[in-house]
Amino acid sequence: MVTPETLVAASVIIYIVALTLYTIRVVKGPTIPDRILAVDALTYDLAALIAVIGLLLRSPLLVPSAIVLALWVYALDLYVAKYLEGRELGD
Repeated sequence: MVTPETLVAASVIIYIVALTLYTIRVVKGPTIPDRILAVDALTYDLAALIAVIGLLLRSPLLVPSAIVLALWVYALDLYVAKYLEGRELGD
């Protein structure tokens, strides 16, 4: 029988592989939007990894910090998209 701890450990390994691939895309990305997309995916997966580790360790502080990280990255996405379009943030 598969225990929940085994499933969480397997998901941590999958997240680490994904983070490695995103890091390669950030370094070797051919265009700026490709690199920005890789950084976005990297940080969202990092937030998910922090939440999974928080569940594994039964830590009450890691899950809210993952939520804050995801919200911060979303706000940064909006700012970068406006910057690439050449408009102000309030427009």
